[in-house]
Amino acid sequence: MYAMGYDIRRLTQDDLPAAWEMTRITFGIDGDPPPSWSGDRAGRLDWGAFDRQGQLVAKCTDRDQAHWFGGRLVPASGIAGVAVAPELRGTGLAGTILRAMLAAARDRGAVITTLYRSAPGPYRSLGCEEVGASTTTAVPASALAELRRPDGIELRPAEPDDFPHVREIYATMARAGNGLMERSGPLYADDPDQDGVTLAVAPDGTVEGYASWSREGGYEESGRLRVDDLIGLTGRATTALLANLGTWSRVAPTVLLRLPEPDPAGFVASLVGTTVESRRPWMLGVLDPAAAVAARGWPRGLTGSVDLRLDSGAHRLTLDRGAGRLEPGGSGAVELTARGLAVLYAGAAGPALLRRAGLLAGGDAETDAFLEAAGAGPAPALLDYF
Repeated sequence: MYAMGYDIRRLTQDDLPAAWEMTRITFGIDGDPPPSWSGDRAGRLDWGAFDRQGQLVAKCTDRDQAHWFGGRLVPASGIAGVAVAPELRGTGLAGTILRAMLAAARDRGAVITTLYRSAPGPYRSLGCEEVGASTTTAVPASALAELRRPDGIELRPAEPDDFPHVREIYATMARAGNGLMERSGPLYADDPDQDGVTLAVAPDGTVEGYASWSREGGYEESGRLRVDDLIGLTGRATTALLANLGTWSRVAPTVLLRLPEPDPAGFVASLVGTTVESRRPWMLGVLDPAAAVAARGWPRGLTGSVDLRLDSGAHRLTLDRGAGRLEPGGSGAVELTARGLAVLYAGAAGPALLRRAGLLAGGDAETDAFLEAAGAGPAPALLDYF
């Protein structure tokens, strides 16, 4: 397809060296591309914009992934690897190639899009809005050393045969939350790229939790333990895993915990003296409003409807015992921008906050209460960076 005088199309194997060079320069990466770059790109649909001389001048990737919302998997396009030639930044080329890519993603069945943003502005013009952040917290290991491992829980390293249990533990947590990604398919390796995975095992052999971790830094003050996942399905598993992290205090005084908020760890441990190591905001956009509403789960105790005016016109949102549908029609009493729809869909904020941001107008106390209840549930969270 052609837009703004550029040829926008899927990249081929022959285009990947130029795409890597653009990636390397944009993101300041040293060294050669990883083996996955020019190998099997399953699950990644790479797009490029080419000028009249056939030179690659912009690129982006559509990741074929899914996120859990309301206990159901929602098909998504994960935006990644967006880069534009330095001389063409600020010309609108990024928005042009992203619109083309997202139109194709919608055609393949994606109903929402998600991304980690460098700056929100370009993505807000596409109808995306910030709905959460992946936060890594630096915790003094000494704050965990006071915990004692509960009786009846054994800790042991995971073996290759244990990883189906690890994946199911994550899936159990993800199904009960909002926003967390489905970890299956070609985008995910069977074995995590970490130094260790510690299991919390019940007396009957049931795996009740796990922590995946990597050792960083040196010895004593510079030592750190990076924990990408710490998931306990029971209080005793959560406590045992946190207590085990405390045993690193002499050789790795700092534990870097990547947890959704809120998390049971905050109820189990006294996390004093913590600081934010990194905070990566992520955004969500709704590509196909009707399909997106039908795809996710909604509060099972809520039945009713509200009339919305979206960018595409008047629609009626109807929720009935966990199912939702969005159909043309109605009075359009509540005016909702595309960004406001993204926030409500994710459950990141209610009508009062959206009004103050200028993303929602109209309606009354009853429509506000309905929309507040529709978005109630776990705060949107995302752990996996892409």
